[in-house]
Amino acid sequence: MKTFLHIARQPSVRNRALRVALVVGTVFFTINYADKLLAGTLTHSELIKAMVSYCVPFCVSTYSSVLAIMERDSV
Repeated sequence: MKTFLHIARQPSVRNRALRVALVVGTVFFTINYADKLLAGTLTHSELIKAMVSYCVPFCVSTYSSVLAIMERDSV
């Protein structure tokens, strides 16, 4: 049986997670920080938080895909 990390590193899982992170992260970023970015008042700490807006959906998508693959393969 493949390990969690082995499956998570598969190109199909990684690429799907990147696409999800790009879309969902951009929505999060727009909702939370677009006004500050346009006004030029985005601080360094807010920029770091904004990057997390992309990391969270990447991790959630990866986790969900890996669990789905593991469940499918165990049947």
